[in-house]
Amino acid sequence: MGKSVHKKNEYQGFEQGPIRPPSEASSLLIRITRNCPWNRCTFCRVYKRRDFSLRSVEHVLEDINRVHRYVLEIRECAAKSGKVYPADIDRLRSLDGKVDQAALGAALQWAASGMRSIFLQDANSLLIKPARLIAILQHLKHCFPWVDRVTSYARSHTIARISDQNLQLMADAGLSRIHIGMETGSDKVLTRIKKGVDKETQILAGKKVKKAGMELSEYIMPGLGGRGLSREHALESADALNQINPDFIRMRTLAIPEHIELYEEYRMGVFQKLTDVETASELLVFLEALDGITSTIKSDHILNLFENLEGQYPQDKEKMVGILKEFLELEPAEQMVYQVGRRMGMFRALNDMADETKLSHVKNACASAGISPDNVDEAIDELMKRFI
Repeated sequence: MGKSVHKKNEYQGFEQGPIRPPSEASSLLIRITRNCPWNRCTFCRVYKRRDFSLRSVEHVLEDINRVHRYVLEIRECAAKSGKVYPADIDRLRSLDGKVDQAALGAALQWAASGMRSIFLQDANSLLIKPARLIAILQHLKHCFPWVDRVTSYARSHTIARISDQNLQLMADAGLSRIHIGMETGSDKVLTRIKKGVDKETQILAGKKVKKAGMELSEYIMPGLGGRGLSREHALESADALNQINPDFIRMRTLAIPEHIELYEEYRMGVFQKLTDVETASELLVFLEALDGITSTIKSDHILNLFENLEGQYPQDKEKMVGILKEFLELEPAEQMVYQVGRRMGMFRALNDMADETKLSHVKNACASAGISPDNVDEAIDELMKRFI
């Protein structure tokens, strides 16, 4: 759908968008924009058939004010008794019959998580005019001065067009971390997936964020190049990240549910999806090509085959490379058991297969479902649909 500016209308109450990064699970979610201004990526299922719009600053500030009011009430309850009891929550839910239940729910959830971070939604909050974003950031700082981190998604294309001065002003106002979906550093892959940006712009944007003193999380999608562009995807992505040196490199393995554009290419055989073993080989090429950086690798998503594929460069490089080599050296039947056990939630790392109880459970599940090394990837595709 096309980009549109949301018409000014009456405030309808506290809003939250559909997603946030896994690393922001404890954050208060404040919605600045609705949906995605680009919304053409062939691998993405989020925001499809939804118009992009800007929320008015006044509405965002009112969201913040409502959460602030409930946070103060919650803190007052906790100060009296040391904790918040169900009776306290019931009282808050019925205050004068004018309670914004969504705002109260957000405040209660945030309070339970420690109230240390805030995430600005939806897909590209930095698209709004810098002065407006700075006004929102300043109000957040005024209401919640104890917060450690304020973060947001942003597109590289958007950041590249913001002046260094304005990025610095955003950082000074409290914006401390940017999440960018780089996905790949390959121009060929970027064009195929309709990302709307090239490698050069990705690098420029990443460097601008770092120059402003904000933390930077770059997301890479293993498998996105398919079989034909797997090696290029790995090497070009590593090259881009080597030039940026982001604080975090976060992995999100490609999945292809039926309701995304890429599925049609996959169904017709135009796009050849990597198996888990092929994805592990691609990751090995990628991790070995990363060099001269001090980034932290994170594998914080259930779609990833190795939850423990984490560490900081350069000191943990060999450990992470070793995890992949160990998996690739396993017999196909052992690889199959680990693949299924990981997606069943039984295994988080290869050494979990040393637990005989877990191992037996997974082997029995494979046998009862008729899973073999020859059909394991089809079975995995079905299991992964639960997490998409």
